[in-house]
Amino acid sequence: MVHCPECETTLEEASDVEFLDMDSTTGFFKASKRFYLVACADCGAAIGSGVAGAM
Repeated sequence: MVHCPECETTLEEASDVEFLDMDSTTGFFKASKRFYLVACADCGAAIGSGVAGAM
């Protein structure tokens, strides 16, 4: 079982976290890069982040 490091809420379902698109950019040849932040849906604490790219 996973818990939020800030508020100790149990994170069991996809609805327990929020995936926030922090910054989207279009670069060379119209390839896009997206930066994501995963946050606790209860208190808003950042849990993780990632980058996704597409061409």
